Amino acid sequence: MQPTAPGPVDWNAAARLAGRVAAPGPVADRATLVELVTDLRAAAGVAARHVVDATGMVPADGRHPAELSRVLVVDRPRWATANAEMFAVMAAPLATRRDGTPVVVPDAARLAAAAQVGGVLALLSGKVIGQYDPFTAAPGQPGRLLLVAPNVLATERQLGVDGHDFRLWVALHEQTHALQFATAPWLADHLRARSAELLADLADLAPGGAPERAALPRLEDLLSALVRAVTHDEGGVLHLLTERQREVFDEVGAVMALLEGHADVMMDEVGPSVVPTVRTIRRAFERRRDASARATGVDRLLRRLLGMDLKLAQYRDGASFVRAVRARVGTEGLNAVWSGPDALPSAAEIGDPAVWVRRVHG
Repeated sequence: MQPTAPGPVDWNAAARLAGRVAAPGPVADRATLVELVTDLRAAAGVAARHVVDATGMVPADGRHPAELSRVLVVDRPRWATANAEMFAVMAAPLATRRDGTPVVVPDAARLAAAAQVGGVLALLSGKVIGQYDPFTAAPGQPGRLLLVAPNVLATERQLGVDGHDFRLWVALHEQTHALQFATAPWLADHLRARSAELLADLADLAPGGAPERAALPRLEDLLSALVRAVTHDEGGVLHLLTERQREVFDEVGAVMALLEGHADVMMDEVGPSVVPTVRTIRRAFERRRDASARATGVDRLLRRLLGMDLKLAQYRDGASFVRAVRARVGTEGLNAVWSGPDALPSAAEIGDPAVWVRRVHG
């Protein structure tokens, strides 16, 4: 990583901690691991061609499908480092207030925050099988596609599915994300700007923040509400947001639902001719999701802490939106969603796709 940016978190320390405490992956002999890594890289290349055909989408700059993303097959520590890098970019607004003054945070507090972030990254490093990162790429360059080899291996073993087919299926999902951002090159900046708007408010809430923000809750209050949210069925942080913050929060959530739902639909769209056991994999994967959603005790607490239930809802709500829109206006009509920020669905439209169709297509 680059030298850590100023702000409330020492991101380098968070990455180092996450890499050290992440649980080891499944045991396998060298030949199995070499085959796994080779297969994942090959699957990413094959998947890129198929998602272009399945979606009817075209990269705005005309790039070849092979250039949709920069494919990295990683272990858990490298995934944690990559996400610390991404979070450092996304959290840059926390380093300054709206008036341009820096947020001064003692080193001890930065390291304490790094320990918390590092712990969360360590937990997530054992759960994520693939991820597309459009936020750390240099201008004009494709984002990173991270395929977490030990988690892919662990998941395909747990599901009891064909390894080759499962690796291609995962790559199809992530390359669909890469194609989304290549087709809508404005999308990464749009999401970054919306996230910055929320984070700038948090910077103003830091000690010594702008006087006009004094009526808003302190950071300690937000953390207290977060604890309530993950230990009880009531409470939470949403009621602490201003009206404008809640609008932005819902807007970002709707876009994430679209991205995840669209990728979830398209990874199955290629069909058995490309992934022979795709239906078997989907059934096994949905059973796994359902079982995880019913988790209790510590597992349930971790799911809420890591936002995994929200992620599951995004997959399913977004997939329902995509299927409903396609049923009304076809694939070309659905692809109008990538034409600009005004065409993105609102949270209400994710729940009622007909409203989006009427607004965009008349």
